[in-house]
Amino acid sequence: MKAFLILEDGTVFTGVSIGANREVISEVVFNTSMTGYLEVLTDPSYAGQAVTMTYPLIGNYGITDDAESDRSYVSAYIVRELSRIPSNFRCKGSIQDFLIEQDIPGIAGIDTRALTRILRDKGTMNGMITTTEYKDLSEVLPKIKAYQVGDVVTKVTCKEKKHLPGEGKRVALLDLGAKRNIAKSLNDRGCDVTIFPAHTTAQEILDFQPEGIMLSNGPGDPKDCGDIISEVKKLYESDLPIFAICLGHQLMALANGLDTHKLKYGHRGGNHPVKDLETGRVYISSQNHGYVVDTDTLDPKVATPAFVNVNDGTNEGLKYTGKNIFTVQFHPEACPGPQDSGYLFDRFINMMEGAE
Repeated sequence: MKAFLILEDGTVFTGVSIGANREVISEVVFNTSMTGYLEVLTDPSYAGQAVTMTYPLIGNYGITDDAESDRSYVSAYIVRELSRIPSNFRCKGSIQDFLIEQDIPGIAGIDTRALTRILRDKGTMNGMITTTEYKDLSEVLPKIKAYQVGDVVTKVTCKEKKHLPGEGKRVALLDLGAKRNIAKSLNDRGCDVTIFPAHTTAQEILDFQPEGIMLSNGPGDPKDCGDIISEVKKLYESDLPIFAICLGHQLMALANGLDTHKLKYGHRGGNHPVKDLETGRVYISSQNHGYVVDTDTLDPKVATPAFVNVNDGTNEGLKYTGKNIFTVQFHPEACPGPQDSGYLFDRFINMMEGAE
């Protein structure tokens, strides 16, 4: 069946329909990962977005047990070519069946390189995927332009507490849209992890008496999380060791008077170099975010930059002055992506043990 991708600037791509047969409007972004499409599809940080995969062939190893959440939250999926015959000893189904089961519409057969160039040149924009051929775009462009991602953290967070038992340090993980491997990375290091819904009050988390707190990744504009930011400020004042990733990093910054802004087209993929400003070493990181923390007016009495993006110079991490708190914009748990920065989980455990 013929399908169309209509961008808010009036550009139209024609391809074939994949996945669920329904019309959707969302924010269109691109991911440069060569593998790990299932982890991308199941990363809650993509809620409200249509994901374009820049790698041309997607689905060749099918669906495996590598999901990062219980379901997919992407609004739509855009690929150059969708493999119809997956081949892998771990394969449990095709990506086409997965998209249908998850009610995710998509489009294949378009020039994803051309689409990516448009998004890089003009910036991230909204788009519609539809099987209806609109002769008059003025009928749909106002609706496309009006779309907003909105409060997606509430949509993706867990509904009740979850517990992953361990013999080590007690960690409270605030689920803002957490990838499964964040809790697993802590659990694999012996931590006893309790996952809390995003709107849990700081007092409830503190009453749990954790030895450390993790703030997870998540979707959307961090400034839409006003109530959560207020609670994060209270966690900051608790003097407990805190490690934050991605959206958690941004919320901690906003809670302490810093600002954030939207990137032109974001960082999404498994090949982003970040520099540790303490050691000078560069790590290749997995990233998925459209917003960054502004450090132009950063007060060193509050925090100091810890990591910087080698490509564009944007902030990739902060160390909070006088606190056992450090935060990073990238994903040290990877999945998909390189494991270069997994040592940060060990640093967090050392902080809880008083070694750092």
